[in-house]
Amino acid sequence: MSEIAELEGRITAALDRIGTGLEALGKPAAATESDGSEVARLTAELEEERTANAQLEERVKAIKDRQDNTVDTLAEEVERLREMLEEEEAGTAKLRKVNADLRSNNDALRNAISAGVAEPHLVNKSMMAELEALRAAQAADRAELDAVLGELGPLVDAMEKEAADA
Repeated sequence: MSEIAELEGRITAALDRIGTGLEALGKPAAATESDGSEVARLTAELEEERTANAQLEERVKAIKDRQDNTVDTLAEEVERLREMLEEEEAGTAKLRKVNADLRSNNDALRNAISAGVAEPHLVNKSMMAELEALRAAQAADRAELDAVLGELGPLVDAMEKEAADA
C-alpha cells in the first residue's frame, strides 16, 4: 500500500506543477523597461525599412516608365524608318522600270534610224519614256531630301531646346 500512497503523492505533485505552469501561461509576462525600448527600436527600424522600400518601389516605377517611353519612342522611330524605306524602294523600283523602258525605246529608235525608217511614234514614245525617267529621278531625289530633312528636324529641335535651356 505504501507504493500506492507514494504514487498518489507523486501524481498530486505533478498535477500541482502542471497547474502552476498553466497559471503562468495564462498571465501576461510583465514587460520590463528594456523590453519596451527594444520594441520601440524595432518599430523604428521597421518603419525605416518600409520607407526605404517605398522609395525603392518609386524608383523602380520611374525606371520602368522611362524604359517604356524609350521603347515606345524607338518603336515609333523604327516604324517611321520602315515607311521611309518602303517609299525609297518603291521609287527605286519605278526608276528601274522607267530606265528599262527608256533603254528599250532607245534601242528600237536606234534600230529604226539605222534601217532608214524614222517612225514618229517611236520618237514620241522615247521622249515620253525619257520624261517619265526624269520625273522618277526627281521623285527619288525629293524622297531622299525629305528623308534627310526628316532626320535633321529632330536634331535642330534638340539644339534649339538646349540653347533655350542654357
